[in-house]
Amino acid sequence: MNVWRNAEAGMGLLGGRAVVMGGSVAGMCAAGALAPYFDEVVVLERDLIPDDAEHRRGVPQSKHPHFLLNAGRRAMDTLFPGYEDALIDAGGMHLMPSMAAAHCEGSGWIPRQESTMTMVYASRLLIERTLRGKLRELRNVHVVEGVNVEGIEIVGDAESGGRVTGVWATGGDDGPDRRLIEGDLVVDTLGRGSLVSDWLVKAGWPEAPVQSLDAGVTYTTQWFQKPADLPESWWWHQLSVMPTSDTGPHPPEHDFLCQIFPIEGDRVLVTMGSWGHPMPRKENDFYDAATRLRTPVFAKIMALCEPLSKVFVTKSTGNKRRRFDELENPPAGLIVLGDAICGFNPFYAQGMTSAAKSAVLLSDMLDVELRRGQALLDAAFPQRYFAAQRELLDDIWVLALARDQGYENAEGTEIAPRWRQRIAARAGWPIFNLISATSREDKAVESAFTAVFNLEQPVTAMVTSPRVLFGLARFAIKRAVGRNRLPIGFDPQADPPSDIYRDGRPQPGGPATVLPRVQVV
Repeated sequence: MNVWRNAEAGMGLLGGRAVVMGGSVAGMCAAGALAPYFDEVVVLERDLIPDDAEHRRGVPQSKHPHFLLNAGRRAMDTLFPGYEDALIDAGGMHLMPSMAAAHCEGSGWIPRQESTMTMVYASRLLIERTLRGKLRELRNVHVVEGVNVEGIEIVGDAESGGRVTGVWATGGDDGPDRRLIEGDLVVDTLGRGSLVSDWLVKAGWPEAPVQSLDAGVTYTTQWFQKPADLPESWWWHQLSVMPTSDTGPHPPEHDFLCQIFPIEGDRVLVTMGSWGHPMPRKENDFYDAATRLRTPVFAKIMALCEPLSKVFVTKSTGNKRRRFDELENPPAGLIVLGDAICGFNPFYAQGMTSAAKSAVLLSDMLDVELRRGQALLDAAFPQRYFAAQRELLDDIWVLALARDQGYENAEGTEIAPRWRQRIAARAGWPIFNLISATSREDKAVESAFTAVFNLEQPVTAMVTSPRVLFGLARFAIKRAVGRNRLPIGFDPQADPPSDIYRDGRPQPGGPATVLPRVQVV
């Protein structure tokens, strides 16, 4: 990155110390963005982090699958060059889902074929541990564990142009006494439970408006060890079962979205989630629910594996966005990113990528300030950052709410009108299935769908593209008259077929393979 050369060339820094509140993925990405521009970056982390990266209180989601989307992995590799290689060296798997996964959607198992989409699969524990290893390579970053953040220091007020100048904390290296850690820039990555907005209100700022939508998503996960000898029918690495499109009477389990998700160490995370349904919380109930899914394959695979954990349950899945961009005069010296500013339903795998992209945006904007010859960040920098971040988050926010707004049980400020809920409830999954099926036969639709799924392009670009809309309409007509090249779906009661389709014709296929190293573009 040019910025590292700039700093080494003595072009000047933007401050003596930056303080990051929170040391999870968002905090580490923020620290990586700040390191080239400040003499010192101090990261304050509440938890004591074990070397073997066990689950910890501050990251309850670590027990569940985490898709590291392409935009996120590339952002992390931009902040920490070599990150992707390090993640794969540590056990992450680079896979092509269309070849390495068995997907049950619509009418059944979809055909297997090559595509342009690839992903790196790993546990949240490994993703964080690898990031932490790259962070340790930055000599001016100091992570202090066991710290409780208790407030922020503010000079002045909203009317006089106040500035955040530090963080009040206890614990960590300096013991239990309350102390002020001064900083020229403070970054809030304290997650959904951040109190920074409340602290600003007490100091005289208006409350940042909050948008919210909670569709009552609950999901449960259990960890398993794969058997040493896999049956021939288990050719895949990942298995997913999408909710049924059937609007008639059916078992509630047919509404579940389910994953058998591969991670390092020949382990899999078995997950079931739903919108509004009660979910199993005990091991026996978890397996019993699996036997009632749309396909018997799910439970059959679970029976072959060795349980490694209890069943973990998460209900904190609402979408919540704090609109710091709408404050007329946000305090100088304060940046907010990650779940602290916009927390998404984790079912959609957008949180880590959103945080990493926001950190890259911060790095890019700091680079602009450095090139302008700024000695210190001016008071208006946070306002400029929040305005730019708004555009980034708007795209992801629209995508997150599109599905969750379709449920009558949804609560919050962003509830859709009843007529839109009815349309979304009836058409949501059929539309998804149409896009998915079209993408298997139309390269333009596949490219657009891949870019949207990986948060590389906004969903509005896809749904307003004449070429994409034409492709969807053309495929719908072809399917209606039986002219589609690939089968729509295979019997979900049978094992997913391993045949690989090339030029519309099936060829015998073998076990899915792990791809070579990622090529960052």
